[in-house]
Amino acid sequence: MDAFAIIFPDFACIALGVVLRRFLLTEERFWVGVERLVYFVLFPALLFRSLANAPFALGDAVMLIASGALVMCVGFVLVFALGRWVGDEPLAVASRAQCAYRFNTYIGMAVAQQAYGATGLAWMGVLCGALVPLANVFAVGSMARRSPGGMRHLIANPLVLATVAGLLFHAVGGVVPQPVDALLARLAAAAVAIGLLAVGAALTPARDLVRSGGLIATIKLVVSPALAWLLGQWLALPPLPFAVLVLFAALPSASSAYILASRMGGDGPGVARLISLTTVVSAVTLTFWLGLLATH
Repeated sequence: MDAFAIIFPDFACIALGVVLRRFLLTEERFWVGVERLVYFVLFPALLFRSLANAPFALGDAVMLIASGALVMCVGFVLVFALGRWVGDEPLAVASRAQCAYRFNTYIGMAVAQQAYGATGLAWMGVLCGALVPLANVFAVGSMARRSPGGMRHLIANPLVLATVAGLLFHAVGGVVPQPVDALLARLAAAAVAIGLLAVGAALTPARDLVRSGGLIATIKLVVSPALAWLLGQWLALPPLPFAVLVLFAALPSASSAYILASRMGGDGPGVARLISLTTVVSAVTLTFWLGLLATH
């Protein structure tokens, strides 16, 4: 299992964003427009479609979902407990802290499918789909208390609205008409590439994130999957859900964390660098966890 081969396209998109911002598309107004497009249109379409069409098997996946939620909660609490190592300004701390508990769904789906086939993909889909709303509530809620406009950001946030709408649509047994689903699929595909380009466009060299980067990468890529491993063993999860839980906990930070931080006045460039860091380092850590799971 070559984790680097899975992660490479995402990192290559980020690198391409750096090149485009530096040499070709150099106007700041262009990238502001790109951020707004991703935040208000593309990512909501992606979230709604993934949840509306997700193969949820809640009766069989309750323990897996609860375990994933607990791992996320520990990451959330731990990063804020160590907030003085993350930064000095409250809103910057809240925006950077996302990278300690948010997860890259695209890499998760790819890893699960390549490692465990269609069944692994279905389990990862259930887990990610169920926990996207929790990640958004954690992120938007912690930033809204420190951001101008207060909790209005949580109530009116398009990412939260899209996840709630997708869950409700799925809960009532709704079926997205084929032409609408095709449209949403195209918007969702654009969200991945354009969102990563926007992440790369925001990258700038900085030395002030050395401490926070090491801390957040350790929490996200080492502590969280180790906790998931211990929790899965304690609960005696079946082999495939156990593996999916560990891989979920070991995923790098979500690219949507940058979009949210930028739109809510947080430290967008700093979050972009943290996303890049966890993505690059996860090429090594995911390989380690996959190898460990193969011998389990």
